[in-house]
Amino acid sequence: MSNLDRQATLQVCGGRGFVVAEPVRELLSPRHVQLGESTEVRRLLPNLGRRMVGAWVFVDHYGPDDIADEPGMQVPPHPHMGLQTVSWLHEGEVLHRDSTGSLQTIRPRELGLMTSGRAISHSEESPKSHARFLHGAQLWVALPDADRNVEPHFQHHAALPQVTAPGLTATVMLGTLDGATSPGTTYTPLIGADLALTAGAEHRLPLDPEFEYAVLSMSGEAHVDGVPVLPGSMLYLGCGRTELPLRATSDAGLMLLGGEPFEEEIVMWWNFIGRSGDEIVQAREDWEKGSRFGEVHGYDGARLTAPELPATPLKPRGRVR
Repeated sequence: MSNLDRQATLQVCGGRGFVVAEPVRELLSPRHVQLGESTEVRRLLPNLGRRMVGAWVFVDHYGPDDIADEPGMQVPPHPHMGLQTVSWLHEGEVLHRDSTGSLQTIRPRELGLMTSGRAISHSEESPKSHARFLHGAQLWVALPDADRNVEPHFQHHAALPQVTAPGLTATVMLGTLDGATSPGTTYTPLIGADLALTAGAEHRLPLDPEFEYAVLSMSGEAHVDGVPVLPGSMLYLGCGRTELPLRATSDAGLMLLGGEPFEEEIVMWWNFIGRSGDEIVQAREDWEKGSRFGEVHGYDGARLTAPELPATPLKPRGRVR
């Protein structure tokens, strides 16, 4: 999914200097962003106070939206570099096309994982015949320097491992949770898990104390380490945890995101992640002149044009503003 904000701002992220080494409870509120004509998203990362959680660098939550009489998601072809995109649905379908020739419909609790590597372009849209509701999250993972120029590729996994306990089903999107490992390819140690809790459920989820974590609320009412987390908000938890108390006051859906703190400093602008401002400038130029990022075939519409670059120099910095 693209960052469709036409006033795209520079984000400078990474480095361990601002990682919270001990457990914390830092509630992050979303910024509302219009995505096309019919979809509004709640942007949790990058946030005013925090830019990354492990290698997770971008989190949008959208829906549930009634699109029975609407076109639904319509994101024209656009470029990415230096990252992975993770498409995750609770309701609806998204049709993915990309410049490697991939064509895939992604359905609820199936993993759509696109590794941009050095350069890729893709589109995302609701199929012409689609379900009434659309509800999901779009996430990006920053690639480390050693792997950020890998060949672009797309993975789809309809069957994912689960961890179950009374009142809890945890679907492992990426990484490993309580011995269950996702088939999705990762390039840094991280975890992404979808947590479905039934009303009244209480559980203590095992965590890695070397990871930093956050929990995104997708639906329902739940308390995370004693803090009520409402849909569309995210609780940053810091590091140093061996377990996470969860309690659901209604049926609830959460996403657990975490990983080893990302050591490298990066530059993120629009849909690009690099290590210098010059790389971002070159990527924008390449996209605008139609080179490097390939073509997406089959989308009924024009591709996106890049927004104007900011006047200030693009420089990598730390993890928080």
